[in-house]
Amino acid sequence: MKPPRPVRAIRGLALSDPRWNELQGGYGTVYDPRPTLALLERGEANDETWNALCQELFHQGDVGEASYATVPHLVRIHLLRGVPDWNTYSLASIIEDARQTARNPKLPDFLREGYEAAWRTLIEIGLVELADAREPLLVSNIIAAISMGKRQFQLGKFAMLFDEDERRVLLDDAGW
Repeated sequence: MKPPRPVRAIRGLALSDPRWNELQGGYGTVYDPRPTLALLERGEANDETWNALCQELFHQGDVGEASYATVPHLVRIHLLRGVPDWNTYSLASIIEDARQTARNPKLPDFLREGYEAAWRTLIEIGLVELADAREPLLVSNIIAAISMGKRQFQLGKFAMLFDEDERRVLLDDAGW
């Protein structure tokens, strides 16, 4: 029997909060992801939707407060949909990895509680979904997210950036 999915309220920045209109994305300009989040929540997202969201929230290693504010909603929507989706794990991991660099903004206090709760929940969901995951992209991104959430950033990058064949070559070249 499959263990139940974790259920908890994730309280990120309210979608009605006017601060969304001031938050910057990865390009360093104001970006409001709420229309795209609404598509995800309605189950109307496709690859183009995810790509646009990723490009706006992460650009050449840069993220902004809008990126951080989006993570709790990605996790909330993932829980609501109840469908394992590698995109959620991937985008959250990319944002968390970028957050560790000095050139990106610090996590603002008004986003901290929701962001950290979302990460705790994402790890719980990932552990449950990993049990039945078979698709390599899903497995790799779940492992990347769990690693990032446990502050094992290099392990997370290894899982996120390389597929199994590439990992094999890297390990072979290292004498493993």
